[in-house]
Amino acid sequence: MRLSVSPTDTVSSRSERAVLVGIELGARDEISSEDSLSELQALAQSAGAVVASTVSQKLKAPDPRTFIGRGKAAEVRMIAESEHASLAIFDDALTPAQARNLEKELKIRVIDRSQLILDIFAQRARTLEGKLQVEIAQLSYLQPRLTRQWTHLSRVRGGGSGAGMVGTRGPGETQLEVDRRKVRERLARLRERLREVVRTRTIQRRRRIEIPYPTVALVGYTNSGKSTLMNALTAAEVEAADRPFSTLDPTVRRLKLPGHMSVILVDTVGFIHRLPHMLIESFKATLEEVRTANLLLHVVDASSPLAPERIRIVDKVLEEIGAGATPRILVMNKTDLMAEGARAAWGSDSVAVSALTGGGLDELQEAVARFFTSSREEVAVTLSAERGDLVAMARRDGEVLSEEYRDGQVVMRALVSRPVAGRLRKAAISARGTSGKL
Repeated sequence: MRLSVSPTDTVSSRSERAVLVGIELGARDEISSEDSLSELQALAQSAGAVVASTVSQKLKAPDPRTFIGRGKAAEVRMIAESEHASLAIFDDALTPAQARNLEKELKIRVIDRSQLILDIFAQRARTLEGKLQVEIAQLSYLQPRLTRQWTHLSRVRGGGSGAGMVGTRGPGETQLEVDRRKVRERLARLRERLREVVRTRTIQRRRRIEIPYPTVALVGYTNSGKSTLMNALTAAEVEAADRPFSTLDPTVRRLKLPGHMSVILVDTVGFIHRLPHMLIESFKATLEEVRTANLLLHVVDASSPLAPERIRIVDKVLEEIGAGATPRILVMNKTDLMAEGARAAWGSDSVAVSALTGGGLDELQEAVARFFTSSREEVAVTLSAERGDLVAMARRDGEVLSEEYRDGQVVMRALVSRPVAGRLRKAAISARGTSGKL
């Protein structure tokens, strides 16, 4: 039996009016509560909700029962009634008990930031892998909150004489226990299917390594312009929209760089403030493209006043997924929206571009080429003349410095990346006339 998140746990596909609620606890996060609420508003609108009002409160600590306290809850209820809102979206994670109590107090549906992001991911997922990852994250989130779905049901009494009235005897499981078991079984099946997809992706990644081209991954805060940059560099035709999480599924394209070099460019899902942990866990297969990349292009919306904070958030997520030590180039995007002279504030270790207008793209490609050129090495080998594929590989990867054919052999000297140099040496003919197997 297929289980999915109940309609009480997601934003409706039809536009509905919502009240946004956040609290301020001081310097507890990378961005202020006001900026976080503004971001929540963009997320709610992206999910299809109409934001009717926003409410914030300063607290020393969240109320353990209703998160915002009864007085503020009463205020939110009045605002919701006056604005004809049917949904309250909280900027912080709510415990199952807090969400249940708030729905009783407010008399409308209540979701939190994590549920909202999960709902957006569910709307955006297009591939089988993306849909599997989203459903796993949704069910993982739903598991501890199942009591909210069955508060209207009575327990099914266990079997046996004297256990209950005629017609009330059951197998000994409550409806809640049955549902929990079904969720566990569904999760097990989904994870097995996802493992099969991951195995296919791993095979594809190994084939790319065998080509071999270095991998460059685009990373950054959501809506920083990664997909627009991907399209500008490779004509990939990835959907690029001015909204959070317009791209979930990775796109892979080959990019030719100056100096006869090619790399594999990968567009990945964007990161965000308070990204739900279950999403990171579920999207590990997709994020593997980031972990295994040779170079990261950290794309930043340079026009945003929150750019420094967002850079720190992305760096933190990269550490969490095991890519903190991967070399990266800071790409300051959307420079067409920046004020004159603002570029100097970012320093010389970044590259300023406008993916929309094409400005700075040549400089970016040259910076990527310089990074890989510094890791090239010169190799001199003698190959069988039948191995024209390896000669062609050396030309694609780097630069052939000299090439001479004689007696069924080719003597070649080339400046190539380390992986290609290793393959050439492995296939080289030794002084005794034997060659290694590739």
